[in-house]
Amino acid sequence: MFRKIAVVAAMGVMALSLASCGGSSSSTASSSAAPAAGGGSQGGTIAVITVDLANSYWQAEANTAKAEIEKAGYKATVNAHGADADKQNQLIDTAISNKVKAIILDPAGADESVAAVQKATDAGIPVLLVNAEISKQGIAKSQIISNNAQGATIGAEAWVKAMGGKGKYVELFGNPTDNNAKVRSDGYAAVISAYPDLKKLGQETANWDRAQGKDKMEGLIAAHPDMTGVIAGNDEMALGAIEALKGAKMLDKVKVLGFDGSADAVNAVRSGTMVATVLQPIVQGTTNAVAQAVEYLKTGKTGVPDEKQSIDCVLITKDNADKYTSPFVMEK
Repeated sequence: MFRKIAVVAAMGVMALSLASCGGSSSSTASSSAAPAAGGGSQGGTIAVITVDLANSYWQAEANTAKAEIEKAGYKATVNAHGADADKQNQLIDTAISNKVKAIILDPAGADESVAAVQKATDAGIPVLLVNAEISKQGIAKSQIISNNAQGATIGAEAWVKAMGGKGKYVELFGNPTDNNAKVRSDGYAAVISAYPDLKKLGQETANWDRAQGKDKMEGLIAAHPDMTGVIAGNDEMALGAIEALKGAKMLDKVKVLGFDGSADAVNAVRSGTMVATVLQPIVQGTTNAVAQAVEYLKTGKTGVPDEKQSIDCVLITKDNADKYTSPFVMEK
């Protein structure tokens, strides 16, 4: 069980631009800035390796990391592996060759990323994981994720209430190599199992992707036109499901649940096309990861007692959607 950690305060509010989401992308980008006065004791570069820069969630992760790294007096490079373990290995190799000071990594699979993290660690480069974990401890300096079990619980409870505790539903499952997909699915199931009048009709894997979510949802609609609910492992799949339901003229009778807290999902909640979304505190988690990396480079310790750390999620419904101040940030 993960231990919750205290929030490392962000040094300012950052506007994060959103990008339209299609399929999973392996697009990459890099950037750098001169070290700021009073920053890292030796300066240098910290590499940020995320999943998909065409997805607003991972774009927020990358933008947050870059800004916090530069505030701390280091240069930043930003790249994406597209959930491809081989691409991730290439990016890790490049980071090692470039003698970066540290790596902030959103891993491409729990098992698939162990060797890559070990390689960087063996090269003397501290690796700090954000958003997703790996299946081995003692290699990365930190593994910081959202409390997915807690988030799935509060999301499922809101969805069950909207369903009136009864009906027929389908599920869109995330990337099977990401532990978060199973944790969320299991969290949903634990809540729903207490309601015998809720019947699951089918499940499809859509790999966190909006286009795949729409495609898989169209198939589920054809097979189960009597459905009244959809639970999705993330917002992108939920938004794809909404597109398919609109096309089938079924959206007015189907309750959809998302997970992430993207701006598009919050707008869907406001409009009533999505029951709720569960905000993952990716901005906070990434800020914490950079702060711990900087602390490690200065002192040889991250400054927190545990490698594995989790941060609670926040339920967003029509009642509190007005507190959504910027991408993946809720006003307290």
